[in-house]
Amino acid sequence: MSSTLADSSRPNRPARPAVAWIGLGIMGSPMSENLVKAGYDVTGFTLEQDKLERLAAAGGTAAGSIAEAVRDADVVITMVPASPQVEAIAYGPDGILANARSGALLIDMSSITPQTSVDLAKAAAAKGIRVLDAPVSGGEAGAIEAVLSIMVGGEQADFDEAEPLFEALGKTIVLCGPHGSGQTVKAANQLIVAVNIQACAEAVVFLEKSGVDLKAALDVLGGGLAGSTVLTRKKDNFLNRDFKPGFRIDLHHKDMGIVTDAARTVGAALPVGAVVAQLVASLRAQGDGGLDHSALLRSVERLSGAHL
Repeated sequence: MSSTLADSSRPNRPARPAVAWIGLGIMGSPMSENLVKAGYDVTGFTLEQDKLERLAAAGGTAAGSIAEAVRDADVVITMVPASPQVEAIAYGPDGILANARSGALLIDMSSITPQTSVDLAKAAAAKGIRVLDAPVSGGEAGAIEAVLSIMVGGEQADFDEAEPLFEALGKTIVLCGPHGSGQTVKAANQLIVAVNIQACAEAVVFLEKSGVDLKAALDVLGGGLAGSTVLTRKKDNFLNRDFKPGFRIDLHHKDMGIVTDAARTVGAALPVGAVVAQLVASLRAQGDGGLDHSALLRSVERLSGAHL
């Protein structure tokens, strides 16, 4: 197996690397399947048996443990909910660092604190394992369609090697700086997305209470300066009150905690972001944490007198 992450379809390039994928949730399952479709040998591990069966049905291989998944991998990719889960799968005798081979590349695509990424890179280096933090934006639809935005932190050489793999997962792929930089940019992304969803939700309630045709209004707004990827992706959620999770409120609550804490550390004021963070927290406290983040609409409706 080669440790060079290259596309075998390109002249004079070695075969694609063997990939271990840890974490097969809403994002991880379609992303790992896209690597299989692109010709990568993917061995996956997660705690949910049905997700392992899904990967196997897609042409991947199910492993019985992290150690089994990573032992022969050139690349290990992790996609889990938060910093504690990354630490749980990375460290300890049964974790990635203890079982992956020296020279492997660990790509963490979870959304975690920048400091967790920096600490992981240092610990991995002691084992001869290289690390990139590479969180993504685009939600479940972006993962399925392989059009994610991938923001990367780490060394240029490692990024260059990983780029063909990233190209099977996303469309906008950028090295943002040293270890932790990808996570910092992802935190900013989540700030923008949350504020944007909140603004859209407020507009929806305002339009409906004014008696305007909501679909027509959102169509025309989407074509002007108010248009955004958020509005395009979430318009049907608003129209149909369909809050099946593509990205859960619980996870956005975690991310708003990351960005507000990181902003405090560097001395950046986030006045609007802080308010939206509280609205996300309040929605979660009301039992809506498992819903899609477009369910911020429910919070605005409650504030406007609706009994949900």
